Amino acid sequence: MIKLLLADDQALVRGALAALLNLEPDLEVVAEVGRGDEVLAAVERANPDVALLDVEMPGMDGIAAAAQLHTAHPNVRILMVTTFGRPGYLRRAIDAGASGFVVKDTPARELADAVRRVHLGLRVVDPALATETLTAGTSPLTTREREVLAAASHGATAAAIAKSLHLSEGTVRNHLSSAIGKTGSRTRAEAAHTAERLGWL
Repeated sequence: MIKLLLADDQALVRGALAALLNLEPDLEVVAEVGRGDEVLAAVERANPDVALLDVEMPGMDGIAAAAQLHTAHPNVRILMVTTFGRPGYLRRAIDAGASGFVVKDTPARELADAVRRVHLGLRVVDPALATETLTAGTSPLTTREREVLAAASHGATAAAIAKSLHLSEGTVRNHLSSAIGKTGSRTRAEAAHTAERLGWL
């Protein structure tokens, strides 16, 4: 029996996934959480073999939760299951330790098969997303540029970003200018939108 943990902030989606996966004779959902920052504690309580994580969750996003889980419990396989099939998400998830990445509209039988393959130590990636990721290339943004652009995407001023990241306003402006250039944008709002669309934020 392959034991599963489901992490998704949408209770309806989480419940539907659990119901579908529990229909499989060799799969059992042993834990469900609705926040990324609840994943590690749930894994320690339920000891699953595979964790299915959504990307966008409150508390901590699924990619950060995957990195935390992979460091603490490298034996637990991670399968990202998300609505948002953005190329940058795939690359970041694999870098964080995920073994697979599928979108939520994957048919139930294929999702169950993906779980089994990840459990065996294989890598499973949605083929269309894999192609798109190769085409899009890697994110050109540095970690600091990503942090500054993410803060800017929520409407924060340069002064507020500087204060929260312990940088000077000039440094923040330099990072924003660099991010705007690297995304081929004209404004920081456009740069943030482009980076979000490609999954770089």
